[in-house]
Amino acid sequence: MNADSMLLGQIAVVDDTAANLHLLSNLLESAGYDVRSFPRGTIAFEGITYSPPDLILLDIQMPEMNGYELCQTLKGNESTENIPVIFISALNETFDKVKAFQVGGVDYITKPFQAEEVLARVATHLELHQIKRQLQRTNSFQAEQLEAQNAQLLHLNQSLEQANQELKCNYKKLKQTQLQLVQTEKMAALGNLVAGVAHEINNPLGFIVGSVTILEEHCADLFAIVERYRQECPEPSPQLLEQLEDLEFNFLVEDIPKTIASMQMGAKRIRNISTSLRTFSRTDTAQQTLFNLHDGLDSTLTILKYRLKANEQRPEIEIVKEFGELPEVTCYAGQINQVFMNLIANAIDAVEESNKGKTFKEIEKDPNRITIRTELSEDKKSILVRISDNGSGLSEEAIAKIFEQGFTTKEVGKGTGLGLAIARQIVVEKHSGTIEVRSKLGEGTEFEIRLNC
Repeated sequence: MNADSMLLGQIAVVDDTAANLHLLSNLLESAGYDVRSFPRGTIAFEGITYSPPDLILLDIQMPEMNGYELCQTLKGNESTENIPVIFISALNETFDKVKAFQVGGVDYITKPFQAEEVLARVATHLELHQIKRQLQRTNSFQAEQLEAQNAQLLHLNQSLEQANQELKCNYKKLKQTQLQLVQTEKMAALGNLVAGVAHEINNPLGFIVGSVTILEEHCADLFAIVERYRQECPEPSPQLLEQLEDLEFNFLVEDIPKTIASMQMGAKRIRNISTSLRTFSRTDTAQQTLFNLHDGLDSTLTILKYRLKANEQRPEIEIVKEFGELPEVTCYAGQINQVFMNLIANAIDAVEESNKGKTFKEIEKDPNRITIRTELSEDKKSILVRISDNGSGLSEEAIAKIFEQGFTTKEVGKGTGLGLAIARQIVVEKHSGTIEVRSKLGEGTEFEIRLNC
């Protein structure tokens, strides 16, 4: 065996006839092939599995293990299944060509041998086998490359997905931060404004209340002196009688106390408004404090009272308060008041929107109504605040997006899409509570806030 024969290929010849074995071996070796000879099938199986050749020439009629059996056995072995097998058959032997191909043969040669035919068939199938092996190596290499590329793509996809998730997270944080800034600025501006108004009201209010009290005392003293004077001087001069008649003194005696009482009632009303403003404007953001939610609701209604009053287009919006017995809740009072302000203002917008196309009398028959209910949950661990209206309601699409930043159902220029997003942030993120919406088109809307006791 030399290097050239190794390059041409190694061929195993299996035949129990020594003459045939010798003839084929010499022919193939003369052509430059490396030849291994086996006189029986069992010996050939061991040798071929130990060192697989590039091609096998296999006789059919052999003792112990015939050619069909050996070929079928080799094809069932992983190390030899791809070796091409050319069957050898004599013209006088029974040769089942179909079976030969079924058990894995690729060709056949008949005895007596034609040298040119043998060499041509051997060369052809060796070349085909080499091409097949080359294709397998190429496919294997390409498969490895493809697998590596797929792994690289998978890694890139994972990196992109991670980067995308980080971007989404950062974008969400940015939106939350922006919303928080808007909420803080709005609350600070509103709180400062309302607190300033309340402070400015209190100064003249104190003066008015004190003056009315003094005026009441002076009037009482004056009326007492006049009455005593009338008793001690029962006959005044005609001129004095005329002046008293022009002054309608008796009417003044009755009317001035009533006027003073009205002034006191008005001052009390202004004081209540001032108290509501100060209650609403609480901006205790440093820490949570105990707060009566009913005070917050009442102060919000006081501030929005001007929007509830009747006007040329509609009667007064009815407010139904169904307040349960609630404990004080630990919260950021100013922020919770802002939530109430957003929800009640939205309810007013909703009922006014539903009035479009209706006459005053039609609205009067089915009046606008906002209902506020408060109660403890069944387990006594949380407080429920429900604010509902009998407006036109929301679509399913609107309900799904109602708390999204920038989403609004109002006309252009009438809504920023921030109110409910801020309300959700305050309730859920700042107070670990929940806020939900229930609505049907034509049946109104209800918001439910749940805060931990």
